[in-house]
Amino acid sequence: MIAASKFQSSHNKTKPLRLFLPCLPCFSATPSCPILSEMGVYLSSPKTDKASQDGENDRLRYGLSSMQGWRATMEDAHAAYPDLDISTSFFGVYDGHGGQAVAKFCAKYLHQQVLRQESYMSGNLGTSLQKAFLRMDEMMRGQRGWRELASLGDNIEKVSGMIEGLIWSPRRGQVNGSLDDWPSEEGPHSSFNGPNCGSTACVAIIQNNQLVVANAGDSRCVLSRKGQAYDMSKDHKPDLEIERERILNAGGFIVVGRVNGTLNLSRAIGDAELKQNKKLPAEQQIVTSNPDIRTVELCDDDEFFVLACDGIWDCMSSQQLVDYVREQLNTETKLSVICGRVFHSCLAPNTNGGEGCDNMTMILVQFKKPIESGPSAEQPPPSSHQAMKVDTSDLDK
Repeated sequence: MIAASKFQSSHNKTKPLRLFLPCLPCFSATPSCPILSEMGVYLSSPKTDKASQDGENDRLRYGLSSMQGWRATMEDAHAAYPDLDISTSFFGVYDGHGGQAVAKFCAKYLHQQVLRQESYMSGNLGTSLQKAFLRMDEMMRGQRGWRELASLGDNIEKVSGMIEGLIWSPRRGQVNGSLDDWPSEEGPHSSFNGPNCGSTACVAIIQNNQLVVANAGDSRCVLSRKGQAYDMSKDHKPDLEIERERILNAGGFIVVGRVNGTLNLSRAIGDAELKQNKKLPAEQQIVTSNPDIRTVELCDDDEFFVLACDGIWDCMSSQQLVDYVREQLNTETKLSVICGRVFHSCLAPNTNGGEGCDNMTMILVQFKKPIESGPSAEQPPPSSHQAMKVDTSDLDK
C-alpha cells in the first residue's frame, strides 16, 4: 500500500450524496442499483491501473492519465485534441457525480459544440465556450438526449425498457438538405427533462499565444509561470457569495455546504432537477452550467498548465502541484508518467479520512519554446487573487 501524501488536507470532503432517484442510465431505484449503492462506498483495495495517453504537436506536448482509486466506480472523463483545428488545441476534464454518463457526454460533444458556434469563427473563444457549456444541457433533453445518455451510461443491460427505447427511436439527421446540429427525435422519452446526475467541466483552449479556460464546478486549471502557480479557474462552491445569492434567488437552499442538501458544488452540467425554475434563464438556475471564462496571453516564462479533478486538489494546493511537477520534469520526459506519480502521492492508505479516496484525472500540457509573443516575465498572468481578464464580449447576445 502506498503511504498517504504529506499534501493531504485536513478537512473531510465527500462526493455528492444522492438521496433521490439518480440519473441515466439507471431508471430504477432498486436496492441493487449500482449508482445508488456506490455513493459513499469504497472498494476493499484501490484500483490503481491507469488509462494514459501522450501526444504532441509543434506547439506543445501533453500527457494525461486517470485512475479509479478507492471509488467503487469510475465517474471521470477527459478529452484531448492537440489539433482541434490548424491553430487550436483543446483539453478538458469532466468529473461526474451520480454516474459517468454526463461526463462521457461532455467528453464526446463539448469540443464539437465549441467549433459549431458562430462566435468561434469570429475569434471570440470565450463566448463560444460559454454557449457550448450551456448547449450540453439542451442536448441532453428529450428522446435524443435520453438515448445518447443511455448508450454512454454504465450497466445498460440491466435497465428495463432500455432496448425498446433505443430501437424504437427514429433518427432524423437531415433538415432542409443539410446535417442538423442535434436533430430531434420522437419516442417514449420525448418529454425527458434531462439527467439528474451531472458533471463538472474544466476545459482549456490554446490558440496562437492565448490560453482560454472555461470552468463550471470544482475541477481546476493551474498555469505555471516561472514556477509560480496561477489559478486559471475558480472552484464553484455553495458558500461563495455570488453562488449563494444565485441559489437562494432561484428558490434553492444550502445545508451543511450542499445545494438543496445534496450537491457540494454549485455549477455543473446536468443535474436537471436543480434547473427547473421556468421563470429564470439557464444562467440563473439553482445550479448552472454557465462557466467562468478566464484568458491570459502566454509568454516565454509559461512552462505548463494542469487540468485536474478535485480528487487531486483535495490533496494538493495549486502551488504544491506545480512544485511537484517541476521537480518531476527534471528527470521524467513522459508526461503521463508524471500524472500517475501525482496520483500515488495523493492516494490514501485507507478510506478513513476521505481525502485521497476519489477518482483522479489529470492532464499536463507543456509548452514548447519559444512562444512567439506575449507579456514580459515581469507581467504575471491573472490568478484568483488578481484582476482577471475575462472574455465577456457578446455573452448577452
